Amino acid sequence: MTYKRSAGLLLFRRTAGAGIEVLLGHMGGPLWSGRTSGDWAIPKGEYGPEETPRDAARREFTEEIGLPPPEGEYLPLGEVRLSSGKVVTVWAVEADLDPALMVPGTFTLEWPPHSGTVQEFPELDRVAWCSPELARDMLIPSQLPFVEGLVALLGA
Repeated sequence: MTYKRSAGLLLFRRTAGAGIEVLLGHMGGPLWSGRTSGDWAIPKGEYGPEETPRDAARREFTEEIGLPPPEGEYLPLGEVRLSSGKVVTVWAVEADLDPALMVPGTFTLEWPPHSGTVQEFPELDRVAWCSPELARDMLIPSQLPFVEGLVALLGA
């Protein structure tokens, strides 16, 4: 059985007070509207066999954030297999990004369900910098190992 694969970039920056902060995106669309816990994610997306995971992570960053992926050293944070079988691969890269510059990619969805009305929604409706401690509350649980891996890697 062939499982889907997804790849993403976890941006981090060093700060004077907090040590490090990571950039997370709040998932867009009506299913996530109004939620504040467990509904933030690392910018990522699916890819096929014709694309390398790192190239997919860079492409997905641009599609979801609307900005070019940062240059710099890409630190591998490994893979996580989800309960669905999908394998998610993430790299960390040190960069600073102004969340106000984000121009999110969009997707279409019939909403409300069975209404015949198709609407367009942002893939991520906002991004924010947060400490690893705050990320533990905000992030989708399956993506927590990537933040933990970054903290361990940096000794933060």
